[in-house]
Amino acid sequence: MSEKTVLVTGGAGFIGSNFVPYFVEKYPRYHILNLDKLTYAANLDNLSECAGKNNYTFVKGDICDTALVEDLFKKYDIRGVIHFAAESHVDNSITGPRAFIETNLVGTFTLLDAARNYWMEAPGRSKPGYENCRFHHISTDEVYGTLGSEGFFTENTPYAPNSPYSASKAGSDMLVRAYCHTYGMNVTVSNCSNNYGPKQHPEKLIPKIISNALGGRPIPIYGNGQNVRDWLYVLDHCKAIDLIYHRGRSGETYNIGGHNEKNNLEIVDAVCTILDAKAPRTDGLSYKQQITFVADRPGHDLRYAIDAAKLTNELGWKADENFASGIIKTVDWYLNKFSRKVA
Repeated sequence: MSEKTVLVTGGAGFIGSNFVPYFVEKYPRYHILNLDKLTYAANLDNLSECAGKNNYTFVKGDICDTALVEDLFKKYDIRGVIHFAAESHVDNSITGPRAFIETNLVGTFTLLDAARNYWMEAPGRSKPGYENCRFHHISTDEVYGTLGSEGFFTENTPYAPNSPYSASKAGSDMLVRAYCHTYGMNVTVSNCSNNYGPKQHPEKLIPKIISNALGGRPIPIYGNGQNVRDWLYVLDHCKAIDLIYHRGRSGETYNIGGHNEKNNLEIVDAVCTILDAKAPRTDGLSYKQQITFVADRPGHDLRYAIDAAKLTNELGWKADENFASGIIKTVDWYLNKFSRKVA
């Protein structure tokens, strides 16, 4: 018998499809309800571990669909929300920003308001039995803008989003904050650095490097390749979300970072070196021969880096993977995936 139903949105996306199997396995007394629109970035095959699990249900639907969301709260008596669902590819937000505003802002509002109406009697007063219901919102370090060569983002860094994507995520963060301060809703927010690992969509940097390398195609790198990101292995992110959802202080934001700053050239060099060893080119040359520099992305932020001290000090989180270990696991997963396709 399930203890309670937790709604996970966007559970067929990259981070969600790593989180859901982890959460379903770890909490057999929770009923995990996965709501996903199944856009181009989602893949139900990545949730094969959940097949046949008694505590898992998938629903295809849009978080902007008010009637559907409200019906799910009532039908399943939802007692918690872990909100991943978002449009997240920066390049797509530049060419088509409307979808980002609708999903990231309107969708988050729809979920927040459904939760407020279902869990609360009035501002500052929960319905009896619903006092511990929590809404956790997953966001990004991109809301903070860009850094110079030094310094780190903290939870007190002012917001300065520079793309339609990061602006839409900043707006959704503000909505979550407002529902806490206006209505007294039990909310937490996490802002994470760049994730990598299994199940990521091929449009993202590391899967694109691998697929283009193996396919004999140019490996595109923006500008001069010096843009720096703090890389976080996806399962370490999932474990952090678990901790924040269960033990984080209501109304608080927690930054999640891997302490693995790498520029894009270092990333492509690391991936190509592993591929050279594990799946060498037939001509004996390095995959690095395929690196091609392309015109930089408009408004491309130079550097992101997270200070995760609050999460570590308050909740005891630390990353299990460093980049050297995580990138080998990642490349191995994609090599296995591509070999299955060939077979």
